[in-house]
Amino acid sequence: MGASIGAALKARAGQVIWAAAGRSDETSKRAELADLVAVRDVDELVRCADVVISICPPAAALDLAADVASFGRPALYVDANAIAVETVTEIERLFGTDRVVDAAIIGPPAWRPDSTVFWAAGEQADTVAELFGGSAVDARVLGKRLGSASALKACFALQSKAMPALWFTLAAAAREYGVDDAVRSELGRDGIDLDVELDRITQRAAAKAWRWSGEMDEAAKVLRAIGLPDGFSSSAAEVYRRVAAVVGKAGGPESATAVEAVRRPEG
Repeated sequence: MGASIGAALKARAGQVIWAAAGRSDETSKRAELADLVAVRDVDELVRCADVVISICPPAAALDLAADVASFGRPALYVDANAIAVETVTEIERLFGTDRVVDAAIIGPPAWRPDSTVFWAAGEQADTVAELFGGSAVDARVLGKRLGSASALKACFALQSKAMPALWFTLAAAAREYGVDDAVRSELGRDGIDLDVELDRITQRAAAKAWRWSGEMDEAAKVLRAIGLPDGFSSSAAEVYRRVAAVVGKAGGPESATAVEAVRRPEG
């Protein structure tokens, strides 16, 4: 995602840099293919960049923001991670309201037009949206209220990630109680093919479950903060943690492997 967003910014920004220290060879290759310019580390990036965009695993967002702030305050800090509103507030304290844009990316990596939407919120949201003009990214301004873009992402994630986790849970329970065939039969009467649903979510989640668990933890905070039940997201986070435990060990796990990981987690 970071490489595609960087590539989309090149037309307006001229040069897009990224901090290479500690990153994998695979990440470096993607950045190279996107024609992004590597700098040594976050310190150098902060000294060179006018706008810093953070795209990282949700659990690392606040630590990364603090790392950036320790080297100085860029003119604009854009957090484009799936984080809780309270996390946005912490980031706001680090940089100041006028220097933070809260963003949400919905869709796949932005390599083709009309596939990815970049929502921006905050006093400088218009400035960030303009940077994507004419690119493959559909940049939209949500308003000036920091946290609203992250809230949007959390609400969308209830549909895109929390609900799919239910198929894993349903299948694991059915297997444990020995009612697999009966459950499939009843779902089939409603026009639902359980195996198709499981295959679909396994294909999406297998390589991303480790990241989705953190996103669901953050979404739970969004709900909890306004007094709504947060069990949907918290349970989905645990489901994806269990699935993530088998990724890399199953050689491209089939849905049956993922369901078994949910049913009988490692440890």
